[in-house]
Amino acid sequence: MDLKRRHFLEGAAAGAVTLGAAGFAEARPAASMLPTRWDDAWDVIVVGAGGAGMAAAIRAADAGAKVVILERLAFPGGNTQLAQGQMNAADPVRQPKQGIEDSWELHAKQTLAAGDFRGDPERVATLCKNAYGAVTWLESLGMEFEPKVFQMFGGLYPRAHQPVEPKGRGYVQVLMKAINERKIPILRNVRVTDIIRDKPTSGDVRGVCCQTKDGEKYYRARRGVVLAAGGFSANAYLRELHDPRIKGLGTDNLPNPTAGEVMMAAVRVGGYLVGMDFIQSTPGAPAGKKMKIILNTKVAESIYADARGNRIVDEGSRRDVIRDAVLGTPERYAYTVVDDETYQSYNSAVHKAVEEGIAINEAWTAPTLRELAQKMGCDPDGLEAGVARYNGFVEKKKDEDFGKAERNLAKKIEKGPFWACYTGMTVHHTMGGLNCNTKAQVLDWTGAVIPRLYAAGEITGGIHGTNRVGGNALLDCMVYGQIAGTNAGNEKTA
Repeated sequence: MDLKRRHFLEGAAAGAVTLGAAGFAEARPAASMLPTRWDDAWDVIVVGAGGAGMAAAIRAADAGAKVVILERLAFPGGNTQLAQGQMNAADPVRQPKQGIEDSWELHAKQTLAAGDFRGDPERVATLCKNAYGAVTWLESLGMEFEPKVFQMFGGLYPRAHQPVEPKGRGYVQVLMKAINERKIPILRNVRVTDIIRDKPTSGDVRGVCCQTKDGEKYYRARRGVVLAAGGFSANAYLRELHDPRIKGLGTDNLPNPTAGEVMMAAVRVGGYLVGMDFIQSTPGAPAGKKMKIILNTKVAESIYADARGNRIVDEGSRRDVIRDAVLGTPERYAYTVVDDETYQSYNSAVHKAVEEGIAINEAWTAPTLRELAQKMGCDPDGLEAGVARYNGFVEKKKDEDFGKAERNLAKKIEKGPFWACYTGMTVHHTMGGLNCNTKAQVLDWTGAVIPRLYAAGEITGGIHGTNRVGGNALLDCMVYGQIAGTNAGNEKTA
């Protein structure tokens, strides 16, 4: 459809693009004046059908809005469906039964410290204050969590809630049920290319321009637009531009070479990017290997060993610390080792992945540690000695090598058969993105609100700082997805 006029960003707004992602934005119109006509209209348009987007759509509908979700792929779920599924919250029901003292204030304090105090304290406080509310909201939709919380990989404290349904599928199934009950349409294979604002960098946001199977379409949002299109982990160019150290690493995100495109569309209408250099890697397949196999989420019951059998890090450390330890080995990978009791406590999805890994020699099991090491290609004497030393630390509740917290020295690795898998590093999460406030409103470079534009989930920046706490990503999606949807749904119709 022809537009009245097309405008390019100039001056400070163009500078925001180069600061955010030099060279990524095409030499193309930054935004549009209003089109001559709209192809369709809803009260709230949500961009992205992952966890944050679905949470936003549900809450917007509950606020009385007519809602649509625009999804780039042929299926809903986004990266949420690939997540391990843990979500942090200080829990007044589960934690006291386990003798765990916790509070949202402690959660917030740890989140800020883990990100080297580069996160916005107000947004972090909002995240943690609303964490348990996110748990109970999901439960009200039909979600079922395990009765006990635990400390997950990179989680720093035992407050992770694990869905009974394996991985992120539990979230997607419950949210999709709520979407269907509210008759919220999801338009699939729709690529949002531009956000429509009254003027290139001023006025209200009015809708979006997108590519569909039927060509270019303009969709009007009478109340607001919520951006929930995820981060840019799958965009190798953009992530390596901001952190050249991760060049050559794969990603555990859905493949999407245009990841970050919606974020940059927001920049073209005045959005400002923060924290773009902060990119997180987590255990996955080493270079040249096929499978991401996860046996490390229970930090109190596993160890990381190198090819010489030496333990290399406190398993309860920050994720960036573990990344550096793994990539600091001569091989640039390590192994996760657990005993049978721990292995059996994992769900069927983990067991299936391990079985597939064993078939291609990327995971292993054996009756003894010596036999396990031989299968792994690890030094048998070294692994036996390393595990024995660790078990000694568990017995005396003191880690003399890496200072692992006493609460995480909970279990020896001693009951065969034993299990192991490769632990390489893959790009997992981008902490940078659109700057927002506690109402999930997108802000420009002056800190002013861009009217009727909201964002939630990994497309945003400024919450997690330099390093995201394990279990806080799904929480971010659920808390700020709800906030964005509620506020967009309550906007006055224009």
